[in-house]
Amino acid sequence: MEKDKKKKKKEKKRKKKGWEKKEKKKKEEKKNKEKRKKKKKKIRGKRKKRRKKERKKEKKEGEKKKKRKKGKRKGKKRRKKGEKNEEENGK
Repeated sequence: MEKDKKKKKKEKKRKKKGWEKKEKKKKEEKKNKEKRKKKKKKIRGKRKKRRKKERKKEKKEGEKKKKRKKGKRKGKKRRKKGEKNEEENGK
């Protein structure tokens, strides 16, 4: 009977240790995930800055891009007054 009690106690301890290990592992994984995220963000920022510098250089060299005309309707052809009336009558 005493042997059984000791066995149960040992098993409980072992289970507890396993649980602690799992918790520790989870925490470590979370930490690593955060580190990776930060690293990616840093790299992305550096990449962005580099591209910005490259674009600036291009502009200085005289390869300016054409400015987009504002207010231009794309895909909407202006109809003549007569065509509009004909479509309404056709319906």
